[in-house]
Amino acid sequence: MTPMMSLFLRCLLALFLVVVLLSLSDYAMAATPVATVHSALNAMGPQAHHFVDLWRVFLFACTFVFVAIVVAVVMALRRAPRAGNDTPADLATVNAPEPVVRRNVTQAVIASALALVALIVASVFTDRAMARLSLANAVNIEVTAHQWWWTARYVDGDSASDIFVTANEIHVPVGRPVILQLKADDVIHSFWVPSLSGKKDLIPGRSTLLKLRADQPGIYRGQCAEFCGLEHALMGLLVVAETEDRFGTWVQGQRQSARDPADAKAQRGKQVFQSSSCAMCHSIQGVDFAGAQHAPDLTHLASRQTLAAGTLKNTREDLSAWIRNPQLFKPGVNMPATPLSQEDLDAVVAYLGGLQ
Repeated sequence: MTPMMSLFLRCLLALFLVVVLLSLSDYAMAATPVATVHSALNAMGPQAHHFVDLWRVFLFACTFVFVAIVVAVVMALRRAPRAGNDTPADLATVNAPEPVVRRNVTQAVIASALALVALIVASVFTDRAMARLSLANAVNIEVTAHQWWWTARYVDGDSASDIFVTANEIHVPVGRPVILQLKADDVIHSFWVPSLSGKKDLIPGRSTLLKLRADQPGIYRGQCAEFCGLEHALMGLLVVAETEDRFGTWVQGQRQSARDPADAKAQRGKQVFQSSSCAMCHSIQGVDFAGAQHAPDLTHLASRQTLAAGTLKNTREDLSAWIRNPQLFKPGVNMPATPLSQEDLDAVVAYLGGLQ
């Protein structure tokens, strides 16, 4: 064996070991809960599990084909006769039949066709398994994608007062199916929470459904997976899966109108908010001057974990910096910088920070 061939085989073995370790890593990840999960291999729901199983089938099938091709190439190189510059050309097989070569090629073509059919069958069975998700007692949510944030509208309930809207953060109960009705407000987006389900495109003027279920409590990060403009990479969202009791408490809280300011500073912040451009875009339920629908609903802003669709943490320091100059953190965002004095800015932050 030549040194080059030996190095080639070592590299092939190393690649194979890396693939095997990668395919098994999701077992360790699933056994160790993390604060925020964002991995297609860390399945936390039945739909995501089906995708992971299909991924394993494709991974091992493609790895086997790759190894078989490399082995065939190595064997051909080893068996090939060596010739020098002065060796005459061997034309003995030009017009002679080669039954061995014909047989090997035929077998390879048949094996490749069977492998492709097997992968198609695996895909079909995966699709059928995903369609069998029980939708009994499902939670219904309308999700609308904007440049570059998300609206989530919970439409379950017996009356209009039961419907509420939130932004960039979706809460779901563990063990119950969720039906997401997906829409796009401007351009094509794609909803993707890899630990719970696959991708689903959102096309303006059309509505599509995505069904999922979270089987373990946790915080699962989602992302727009279709390039939708300058800040596509900063269009994230969180899916918070919690127990039925905690979810019910959260829903009841979200159905309540915004609380009145508790102190003089927050009351001044409400007045500044009302007189500034903020009230022209944002909505706050229970406040008659803030009913616009061009930006995220702020009724319970302080209860969310992030700002600007996952761009910043929801702290008063980050909120202040975001209001002062959003273009610094998310260039191209529709929200303009708000020219406020430091005193007025602190008052607005105090008011928004109290919207639990």
